[in-house]
Amino acid sequence: MDPYILTITIALPLVGILVMMPISRKAELALKGIAFAFSLAAFLISLYLYFNFDSSTSAMQFTLSIPWITEFGINYHVGIDGLSLWLFILTTFLSWIAIWSSWSAIKDRLKGFLISMLLLEFGMLGVFISLDLFLFYVFWELMLIPMYFLIGLWGGANRIYATIKFVLFTLVGSLLMLVAIIVLVVINFYYTGGTYSFDLMAMTQLPLPLQFQIWLFAAFALAFAIKVPMFPFHTWLPDAHVQAPTAGSVILAGVLLKMGTYGFLRFCIPMFPDAFVECVQLISILAIIGIIYGALVAMVQKDVKSLVAFSSVSHLGFVMLGMAALNMQGMQGSIIQMINHGISTGALFLIVGMIYERRHTRLIKDLGGVFATMPVWTTFFIIITLSSIGLPFTNGFVGEFLILLGTFKVNVTYAVIAASGIILAAAYMLWMLQRVVFGKITNEDNRKLTDINLREKLILVPFVVLVFWIGIYPSTFFKPMNKSIENLLDNPSLVHAMEESEIPRDNEFTVTETIQQNYEEAR
Repeated sequence: MDPYILTITIALPLVGILVMMPISRKAELALKGIAFAFSLAAFLISLYLYFNFDSSTSAMQFTLSIPWITEFGINYHVGIDGLSLWLFILTTFLSWIAIWSSWSAIKDRLKGFLISMLLLEFGMLGVFISLDLFLFYVFWELMLIPMYFLIGLWGGANRIYATIKFVLFTLVGSLLMLVAIIVLVVINFYYTGGTYSFDLMAMTQLPLPLQFQIWLFAAFALAFAIKVPMFPFHTWLPDAHVQAPTAGSVILAGVLLKMGTYGFLRFCIPMFPDAFVECVQLISILAIIGIIYGALVAMVQKDVKSLVAFSSVSHLGFVMLGMAALNMQGMQGSIIQMINHGISTGALFLIVGMIYERRHTRLIKDLGGVFATMPVWTTFFIIITLSSIGLPFTNGFVGEFLILLGTFKVNVTYAVIAASGIILAAAYMLWMLQRVVFGKITNEDNRKLTDINLREKLILVPFVVLVFWIGIYPSTFFKPMNKSIENLLDNPSLVHAMEESEIPRDNEFTVTETIQQNYEEAR
């Protein structure tokens, strides 16, 4: 069963769509139940991957390769390792919760909405397990279709503008990546003496000169930077987040943005190590700008959902900064922060959606004193907000601490500037919390609000469990990824490029040495 477990997991959403097809649109409860059941089943099966994952190896596991388009060496080749395991499970986790959260929120065209959610889950899961570049690109583009409809049909007042902007931004990067994939295949064709292949592992073995790497890296990196989104390619994100329905925002923040950061880990670093090292300073600077810029813009937002959207620009900046450190701590922090952002920001969008269903506004000035009428909702809101700003013993602290530690080993200045982003995050999140939930009720409509129901409580409880689980006992999550990170960093080409650029590695550099060196220079 092991070779087919990934295929079974990603196939379940498609089976759910097929089961729903003949059912009448008026049978809403049956449609909801089917979509929820198949998405939940995918999550439960994905847990099998964790419990049977071999943490002692960096090799791909649960692999399956079936010839597909043999003339061009295209295969259905899937597998998973420590870099993708948690992102795959995060996708299945957020998908069934997003569907459950829409139980009462979506009233029009419900069948189409649920089909779009399941198709989106199928596409996202495929991205994280594809080991064939053609297969990866198919899944990468496929997920655009349901997200286009989710925003365009079930979004807010400016949904058409937001969805067109989202698609145009993504397509520009995707088409350039497709060109780069074709170039890689042609190079591999001549390198291997006339054999076509789209296999990812084969591409990592190509001896590409730096000039070739730079151009190909730029094409891939642009597609991934738009998806992250890195500054200055972030402008599509706030519009898409604000206009998307709650379930769409949860998936967009929790999973789709991670497809960009995952792309750098899975493709850019292994295939173009010299180019990545050459551009690592630029990536670090853009990440720091994103951290500070996202925090400052979030601070002046009047809409709670827009504030959370801009906070994503800041949080994902930390992910890219940790990755650019190219050491164990930075990489660990980067991957765990991807998971943390999916948990904390996904929960924040759910919480904002819950009050929007009751109050029909997200403006901070229209809220205030909500604690008096919604104490349980407020409790969840406070916990998730504190996790988002990285309070010790919460998930956010673990990721940010490791990222800053990894960055500090490489560049103390970058670490200090990035740390100011945490202070800014505390400022805008706590200020927003104070204005929304505390103080006196100034709007009489807020006195009529009802607290969250049992379904909504059950939706939020898993997020709180994960917040404290990762914050208190993070080794559960680090263990499966460590060998894969070590293998990524021990790539001979990457090591050589780092030595040429005088970028210190973990075993060559310590924080203590930096402090001692600075102290001696000061004397």
